[in-house]
Amino acid sequence: MNHSFDALIIGAGQAGPSLAGRLTAAGWTVGFVERKNFGGTCVNTGCTPTKALIASAKAAHTLRQAADYGLPSANEFTVDLAQVIARKDSIVAASRASLEKWLTNMPGCTVFRDTAKFLSPTTMQVGDAVLEAKHIFLNVGGRPAIPPLPGLEQVAYLTSSTILALEELPTHLVVVGAGAVGLEFAQLFRRLGSQVTIVERSPRLLPHDDEDVAAAVADILTSEGITLRLGAECISVGLDGGQPVVHVSCEEDPEPSRGSHLLLAMGRQPNTDDLQLEKAGLTADARGYLPVDEELRTAVPGIWVLGDCNGRGAFTHTSYNDFEIVAANLLDHEPRRVSDRLPVSAIYLDPPFAKVGLTEAEVRAAGTPALIGKRPMTKVGRAVEKGETKGFMKVLVHAETDQILGASIVGTGGDEAIHCIITAMYARQTATFMRHNVFIHPTVSELIPTVFGELKPLEPAGK
Repeated sequence: MNHSFDALIIGAGQAGPSLAGRLTAAGWTVGFVERKNFGGTCVNTGCTPTKALIASAKAAHTLRQAADYGLPSANEFTVDLAQVIARKDSIVAASRASLEKWLTNMPGCTVFRDTAKFLSPTTMQVGDAVLEAKHIFLNVGGRPAIPPLPGLEQVAYLTSSTILALEELPTHLVVVGAGAVGLEFAQLFRRLGSQVTIVERSPRLLPHDDEDVAAAVADILTSEGITLRLGAECISVGLDGGQPVVHVSCEEDPEPSRGSHLLLAMGRQPNTDDLQLEKAGLTADARGYLPVDEELRTAVPGIWVLGDCNGRGAFTHTSYNDFEIVAANLLDHEPRRVSDRLPVSAIYLDPPFAKVGLTEAEVRAAGTPALIGKRPMTKVGRAVEKGETKGFMKVLVHAETDQILGASIVGTGGDEAIHCIITAMYARQTATFMRHNVFIHPTVSELIPTVFGELKPLEPAGK
């Protein structure tokens, strides 16, 4: 059966549904294809489920700390992981159902549930149907990457997707990989009651961030009893007594890490390998990403790529912004570009780490004349009152123009407080402007103007 539309949208992640809403509101007919769960990674295996689990883990951690807040000590308790997972599942299901209902009832939008494959630059096979359109938008997302670790074929392992279905708490979870995914799962399972070991190839955590950030994050994790095994250049896996073993080092530390469960958190890969790209004249890069220009157009006229699979961002907020860029250029005649957005991200540890713009290391490497301001959370009243004083705030400012270059916050409320700096940077405001702000007391954000008022010259590397 053949169907003709003005546009095809492949994938119901963050960019696709909103684009369908804009296009149909503009009078376009849309064929919408989703082969599995509506909502993409964020709703099903990413932000929504993990942050729900992190909230449960935070509650368990706070209960154990009752005495620190002048309350009666909580008795030792065991977490029923099945109940925690059930809470998470109910949140995910509600979000997914709401999105699916919106799309299936959207006037002008026809939903197809199957895998899409190109037949030509303007046609795609979806099950028994052939869909044709002059405009095709790929929003197919990504999945956990499974690196070829020696011995992996012998061992049962978890990914960031499959670990969400566990109903029994691991006795000892070994996490291979210390990116955002690995760190978040490590802390939440430790707080739920598991022993946790993190194995990481880099000699320190967060190699793309500043050393003081990495040290603060390491302190947060180790203070909760998480074991860090860094500099693991010879990672391989095996079994010992039916349980997974991770070999960490060839020479200096031959003792392997043993656990009851193994989580691989070693990156993600785009879902572009089964689209039959060659029939559309498309070619993915070496990692499977589809190259796009500043307006998210491919080299093939009429085909755009949005979200995780274009290699221009790996976050929900960048995926949604991809939709905004495409809609603005196509429908609003407003020239918006990928390079308009600032690099912003957060890792949802407790306390979180959030950042915008350049790191201290990047500023030094560029030789930019700069000023730096830094304040520990021990000197932030709101953090002290909450009993959450780990971490710091740090800002970087151009010494000659007074423009804000970047900021990092490791600490309670940092994922929210960072936004006043993000907004100032989008508005091209200066450090002087930030110093003149008056924020609400008592908050974490109220100390940000103070940090901008305590700037000192950024010393060259090595001093």
